[in-house]
Amino acid sequence: MSSVALLCRRSNCLSNALNSCRKLSVPPTTTAKPTTARQITTFVAWSQRHYTRSFLGYKNMDSPPDVFRGVVDRFQGVTVDCKAQAVQIADKTQFQQMLQKSLDFWRANNNRAIWFRVYRDQSEWVPILTEAGFDFHHARVGVVTMYLWLPRHEESNLPSYAHTLLGVGGLVINDQNEVLVVSDKYAIAKNICKLPGGYVEPGENFIDSAVREVFEETGIRTEFRSMVCLRHSHGGNFGCSDIYIVIGLKPLNLDIKRCEREIESASWMPLAEYLENPLVLEGSRSFVRTYLDYQKRGLDFTCHNLVHQVLKKEYQLYYVDPQKDEKQQVPKL
Repeated sequence: MSSVALLCRRSNCLSNALNSCRKLSVPPTTTAKPTTARQITTFVAWSQRHYTRSFLGYKNMDSPPDVFRGVVDRFQGVTVDCKAQAVQIADKTQFQQMLQKSLDFWRANNNRAIWFRVYRDQSEWVPILTEAGFDFHHARVGVVTMYLWLPRHEESNLPSYAHTLLGVGGLVINDQNEVLVVSDKYAIAKNICKLPGGYVEPGENFIDSAVREVFEETGIRTEFRSMVCLRHSHGGNFGCSDIYIVIGLKPLNLDIKRCEREIESASWMPLAEYLENPLVLEGSRSFVRTYLDYQKRGLDFTCHNLVHQVLKKEYQLYYVDPQKDEKQQVPKL
C-alpha cells in the first residue's frame, strides 16, 4: 500500500475528534526579516515562558537552607535554576561549599539526575560544576544546562538534547497557475530556483513558520492550504539531522517585494515551466507533483488544533482528509 493510500484511511474516532481547521495568514503589520538582536530577544522571551511552563508539572523540593533550592520532577530528578536562588552566593568558595552539601543531601534523598541551569553572569561556576562531575547537556542564548547522574548502580537513561533541525518551504500557487520561486543570495549552487522558506523558530508552529518565511523573503502574504510532504536527512548544520516540511499556501497578494539581504531573485513561474526548468531540482519538482496529485484526487492534508486531555496544552494534528475544500481550484497544466 502506498504512503498516500495509507494516509487516506479514515478513522471514525479521528473524524469526530477533529473539528477546527486551521487557516493562517500574516497580518499586514508584519515587518521585514528580523535582525539578529530581535531574534535573540524573541528567543530569550520564549525560553523564559517555556521554562515557566515546564515547572508547572514539577513540585518545589523541601530542603535545608544551605542546600540549593530546586524543583523535583516525576523521575526524582532535581532542577536548580541559579537565578531563582533565594540565597545570594558571595563567591566561588561559597558556591563550592553549598554544592557539596547539596550533593550530599540529594544522594541521601535518593534523587537521580541533578540539573543546573547556569546563566552567563554566573559562568565562573561552570568549572566548579565540571570538577564535581557535571557535564554539559545543552546551551541556549545566555544559559547553559549541566547535569550529573547520581545513582552509582543504575545506568543513566537521560534523553539527549534536540538533535534535529526543522525547516519549512512554502509552496505558493496563484490563480494563474504560477508557483512562487526564489533564488538564495548565498546558495550552495548559484541561480537554483527553490521554494521560499527557512528554519522554524522556537515555539513556532510549522504553518506559522511557513507563512512568516514566505512573507519575509518575498513580501507575499499567505494563508494555509495544505500540508504537502516532508524530507528527512542527516549530517546537517551543527551535526544535526534535518526535517524539511513543505506546506501549500494560498497567496493573498501578488506583488513581490524580495528580501534584498538574503534573496537574489524572486518571481512567479508558470507551473509547466517549473516542472521542466533545469534550474529547479528534482526534489522541488516532486513537491509540486505531490501537491497537484492531492488536489486532483480531492485530498486535503489538513491541520487541526486540539488540546491534550492530560497536559491541557494545545497541539496541532496533521492528517489527510479526503473531503476536498470546494473553494480550492485544481491547477491545470
